[in-house]
Amino acid sequence: MIQRNGTSVTEFILLGFAVRQEVQYILFLVFLIIYIASLVGNVGMILLIKCDTRLHTPMYFFLQHLAFADLCYTSAITPKTLVNFLVSDKSISFSGCIAQLYVYGIFATVECYVLAAMAVDRYVAICNPLRYSVIMSRRACIQLVTGSYVMGSLNATTHTGFLLSLSFCNSNAINHFFCDLPPILILSCSNIHFNVILILIFVGFNLVSTLLVVFLSYIYILSAILRMPSAKGRHKAFSTCASHITAVAIFYGTSSYMYLQPSSSESQENDKVASVFYGIVIPMLNPLIYSLRNKEVKEAMTVFIKSCA
Repeated sequence: MIQRNGTSVTEFILLGFAVRQEVQYILFLVFLIIYIASLVGNVGMILLIKCDTRLHTPMYFFLQHLAFADLCYTSAITPKTLVNFLVSDKSISFSGCIAQLYVYGIFATVECYVLAAMAVDRYVAICNPLRYSVIMSRRACIQLVTGSYVMGSLNATTHTGFLLSLSFCNSNAINHFFCDLPPILILSCSNIHFNVILILIFVGFNLVSTLLVVFLSYIYILSAILRMPSAKGRHKAFSTCASHITAVAIFYGTSSYMYLQPSSSESQENDKVASVFYGIVIPMLNPLIYSLRNKEVKEAMTVFIKSCA
């Protein structure tokens, strides 16, 4: 990328975590275990839903795409992070950094919208059970998922496109363990005011709009559950939503903390911790949350394990 002062940035340096080398090796093992668990959990969830006909419902259709989004955005950042724990050269090419940012941006946004779609699915299932199959038709589900990928692509393309118009003439050392947008913008010697506004608009819209859909859906769901005469029925309805509520709370809590707080040197260090949870730990937790708290998934897993034995 040609800069205004006639120089070009060909690579960035990912500073990562400022800890001793012995601790780097420990972090490598921890992150490796988490990443393997993420791969096994999400690939397993996708295959389980695809192979078991009992799980061919809208709820699990969305869960399959949630697992795919988790798999993609953690795979965009974790392998390079693992390598950097073991080597002294922590550089990443400019094009590699942009690609990492782009893929991460797409699928992190997709996750927002898929979680919102899952909330709508639970709302229809509990509040309009007789019309569930009509409202949540296969066409409607495909449209919701397609819209999620369109919004993810639009978000990532916009931020990446405007990032490419910036000049980098001060430093190429990114104070992060992967190429995320806020720490890259700090390095620019161009006016980044418009880029910051774009972050607030796009990230704010994606988080607030999808969270509002989730919030409103669960207000109606809670109202419907409390009107149920049977305690068993209320418990069953709550149990079908518990996994999704847990996943939503973890995802939106960490993502809001990362992107909607003022930037400072202290916040950059806190962002690294939040990013570990948001980009590496959550993709591991989601399959566990949905498998351990979901009776149908556990039954499907039991049948699958017995068939393989």
